[in-house]
Amino acid sequence: MKKTRFRAYQLGEKGSSFSYSVDDHFTLIEGRYNEVNKANVLYEMNCAGATRVSCLHITSWDEDHCKEAELRCILSELRPLRIEYPGYEPDSECGKACKKMILNYCVRNTISSKAVTPNYINGLTAGKKRQYNDILYNPTEGHTLHNDNSIVKLFRQGRFTLLSLGDCESSEIAQTIEWCSIASTEVDVLILAHHGADNGFTTEKFVNKINPKVAICSSNYDNQFEHPRQEVRNILFHHEPTIPLYTTKTGDVVITCKEDNVVYVYNLISNNTKISSLMTFSPKLVVSNNYD
Repeated sequence: MKKTRFRAYQLGEKGSSFSYSVDDHFTLIEGRYNEVNKANVLYEMNCAGATRVSCLHITSWDEDHCKEAELRCILSELRPLRIEYPGYEPDSECGKACKKMILNYCVRNTISSKAVTPNYINGLTAGKKRQYNDILYNPTEGHTLHNDNSIVKLFRQGRFTLLSLGDCESSEIAQTIEWCSIASTEVDVLILAHHGADNGFTTEKFVNKINPKVAICSSNYDNQFEHPRQEVRNILFHHEPTIPLYTTKTGDVVITCKEDNVVYVYNLISNNTKISSLMTFSPKLVVSNNYD
């Protein structure tokens, strides 16, 4: 069936939390799980029919992406079957504790884990058009800046695709994605790089090349960090046609698509019980209902 759902969660504080599910395969993006997003994560798992997290995908060791106490709850309560985590060595005490916790969990439970290192990237085969294999755009050599080793992934197993850019700031990686014909012809939903920072990654050229149907930005309730930056908002607004921007400032963002191949985008308010806005779009690639 390939019933597909995405959700961007409020956290009540700085940080990012997303999920992407295809049928009962549930990916939790980032190691964040607190009293604000917990009930909604469990709701999304129930919608997917998932009793466990299929994959925990952590893009960065920074605390706003992976918090020690919250990661502990994810491992004990949601029991992920696979964990993908950054290949660079964390330098914060929180990051070190999180990595150690993940490694211990995987050994103790015989769980698959994957550090996305340059060696791992170099061992992958090239992605192909019109297939359901996910694509990683991480560097083939280590970068000095940790943000540029943040995991960048195109999720393309469902009825709409999701490009997650983590905290990446590298113009070289942005250029690699621009040159990738798969990205430019398939990306439907774009999670803005580094919470929508104006850091030289999300340029007019990048947006024109990728041309997403929707842009997503995680932002805490009062938006104290002004995510995304006005410069990035302007790029999205002045794009032809304008690219709708959704943030978690006032509520979660939910995107769904079933067999009709119509994608519905909801922005929620009032503690995520009411809909403040709704739009629809057709994905760039329509999934046949007769696929094998």
